[in-house]
Amino acid sequence: MRAALLLQCPDRPGIVAAVGRFVAETAAGNIVEADQHSDAIAGLFLQRVEFDTDRALGELAGAFTPIAERFGMTWELHDLARPARLVVLASREGHCLGDLLVRCHLGELRASVVAVVSNHPDHEALAARFEVPFHHLPIGDDREAQEAELSDLLGRMAPDLVVLARYMRVLPEWLVERWPNRMINIHHSFLPSFAGARPYAQAHDRGVKVIGATAHYVTAVLDDGPIVAQQVLPVSHRDDPARLARRGRDIESVVLAEAVRLHLERRIVVYGRRTAVFD
Repeated sequence: MRAALLLQCPDRPGIVAAVGRFVAETAAGNIVEADQHSDAIAGLFLQRVEFDTDRALGELAGAFTPIAERFGMTWELHDLARPARLVVLASREGHCLGDLLVRCHLGELRASVVAVVSNHPDHEALAARFEVPFHHLPIGDDREAQEAELSDLLGRMAPDLVVLARYMRVLPEWLVERWPNRMINIHHSFLPSFAGARPYAQAHDRGVKVIGATAHYVTAVLDDGPIVAQQVLPVSHRDDPARLARRGRDIESVVLAEAVRLHLERRIVVYGRRTAVFD
């Protein structure tokens, strides 16, 4: 089994040695990747260790618990060999959805899309091409009922990750809190600039020289979750809002796919409003 151990704790001597002994002796494992970071301002030590082992995940978790308690760690242990289950939420724009479906189909992402959910019926045929169930949950006059139906569907599907691929709806706080650090959103702007609606029009009004996209974990505050991935591309005064949006669609797809990959490979440690990305 290929496993990934992610941890954070107050910085102090002996952490690396204790983790190394655990992998070598308890897990009888071989470390294939190891990365770490000490955040002096936060006073935290962050680490990701990827290793091969023949031991079961539950057995390893039980054996690591005393070490974690000794150092006051917050930690996760994951089986990287197990394909992840994704549920993708989309609205009328389908470029990010289509990109994810293709990447999963080609094996570029170690995951399968187990459902596509949309408040519009536009992409039912697209999902059908990849033999992915499509669920149309229109908003109608009862937003709360639609949100409850979405929550029930997510509960039944039990995804490892929920991806908001230009879903364009603000999820209620109670729903977001059920999936902490397991919902990734793509925002068509280089956050924190131009949050909210119509970011390309906002960017055009400001005469920006670069546009970008930001993938972040979803929190109760709109477009304010810990940032996972970002990219920018240069633009000029010749780019009107429609051209900015057209050019932006490509970068949105790439950034979202990169964020999903980083999450699936368990390369992200979230602490506070920040992330450490070990890639």
